[in-house]
Amino acid sequence: MADARKTRIQSAQNDDFIAQGAILAVATVLTKVIGVIYRIPLANILGDAGNGFYGYAYQIYAMALMVSSLSLPTAVSKLVSARLAAGQKRNSVRVFRCSMLFAVVVGIVITAAVFFGADAISVYAMKSPLSVYALKMLAPGLFLVAVMAVIRGYFQGLGSMMPTAVSQIIEQLIRAVISIAGAGIFVDMGTRAGEKAGEELLGPAYGAAGATLGTVLGALIALIFLFFVVWAYRGKMNRQYRTDRSGKEDSYRHILKVLVLTAVPILFSTAIYNINQILDLTIFNHIMDAQGYVEEEYMALQGIYSGKYDTLVNVPLSIPWALCSSVVPSLTAAVATRSRKLVHEKIDQTLRLTMVITIPCGVGFLVLASPLMVLLYNDASKTPAYLLMLGSVVVVLYAWSSISNSILHGLNHISSPAKNACIALVVHLIAFVLMMTAFKMNVYALAAGNIVFAACMCWLNQRKVHKVCGFRMNIMDTFVKPLIASAVMGIVAYGVYFGLDHLIGGRWIPTIIAIIIAMLVYVAVVLKIGTLSDADIEALPMGARLLRLSRKLRLMPAE
Repeated sequence: MADARKTRIQSAQNDDFIAQGAILAVATVLTKVIGVIYRIPLANILGDAGNGFYGYAYQIYAMALMVSSLSLPTAVSKLVSARLAAGQKRNSVRVFRCSMLFAVVVGIVITAAVFFGADAISVYAMKSPLSVYALKMLAPGLFLVAVMAVIRGYFQGLGSMMPTAVSQIIEQLIRAVISIAGAGIFVDMGTRAGEKAGEELLGPAYGAAGATLGTVLGALIALIFLFFVVWAYRGKMNRQYRTDRSGKEDSYRHILKVLVLTAVPILFSTAIYNINQILDLTIFNHIMDAQGYVEEEYMALQGIYSGKYDTLVNVPLSIPWALCSSVVPSLTAAVATRSRKLVHEKIDQTLRLTMVITIPCGVGFLVLASPLMVLLYNDASKTPAYLLMLGSVVVVLYAWSSISNSILHGLNHISSPAKNACIALVVHLIAFVLMMTAFKMNVYALAAGNIVFAACMCWLNQRKVHKVCGFRMNIMDTFVKPLIASAVMGIVAYGVYFGLDHLIGGRWIPTIIAIIIAMLVYVAVVLKIGTLSDADIEALPMGARLLRLSRKLRLMPAE
């Protein structure tokens, strides 16, 4: 009887977590691309001063968002999936209700604190009084995103990433359109008001507020969509509540306690990742100043790092980050079955697919760093290209560390990533200061420091995973085979680009064709050398069709 129940749970709980993760990954990459595209006209409308006001306000918004909602989707999805795995349908609904009330209260408090404290924050914290308009405009978004986070987390716990994926795309599309339109309209309003008040910077300050309007309205429309999804699902939620036969009903006080104890460590580990970047840039500025560089020099270098290197590196990283959202509820459900084999299979498949995705991205950055910088930013200088070459290692290590964080969360070791992040942060800061002072690595220390931090996280997390469940990585399938396929891809990509660059030249055609051919070569080689199994491919969206096509093209062995 127990075995039959375990089998039902295994088939019902998130068996398609790879497909769901792929859906969310596509949506996340699409939102990143939309973000890169709309920021170009937005930056031109706002100008340097307006971008400064926008950036200052958004930093405070991001910090407040981290407190109010950043850890909620993972925490809620974990609690929901754990209760469904135990057959406690009523408790899964109670988790949703309790989490929603928690998000509303926290969202209101944080929103009020930022809105009414915007003047003091702008003057004393940011030393930029005119940022107050953008900050006040952003404040309601904190409440909207907190509520949205719970709904997304609930459906992720049910094993469905579709509501999250669709709402992300809706949110970003609305944000793009409204931000550009709002910035243009508000710049004109502010310019006229500035002429009357004798304040030249009022136009850019109003423009920044108009740009942030897109963030708030995007969140509002996405939340309305999610409310519609909940309304459509309400019948099934009510049936789950009424037909539960587990005989167990958690009190809301107990659920709230577990929610907080689950969310806080996740929040803490995420905060360390963000603090890491803030500390790096702060230390970088101080050391560069002490070494005799003028502000314009090191701020320009920081701009290359933040605006070009970081933007590009985060695009491929959005894929494993999306997979993280699906692996937590899936692994939580697997742990509930007490099947070590099932747990090991899910960890192995998640790690392999993460490396299959990120290793070729890293190799692509390595061999096409300069062409990519020319293609996207028309920048042929050496510094951005060299930074992106270092980023090739960062992509792989950060993806590995992020997915291992989620694996530990799914294994119910919530605090372990936070503890490991503290250790990694200390090691990273020591190494970063040495790079800046003893080795005088300049802006390259920022990227190299990322490598140190992520490498520490990978080692510490993987050691903990082995200690918790006895999992050992398959080095050949996880790293060696994707690396071989990526090396072949890299050689072909560079050869194609080099040849086309000499034959026809130009900024676009050689790089784009090289990328397309590289992707086709990588897929062919990675399938031919047996990196992915039939089960791996079938787990993807339209997996059965992809498997048949692979066999037809003789990239996979026939049945």
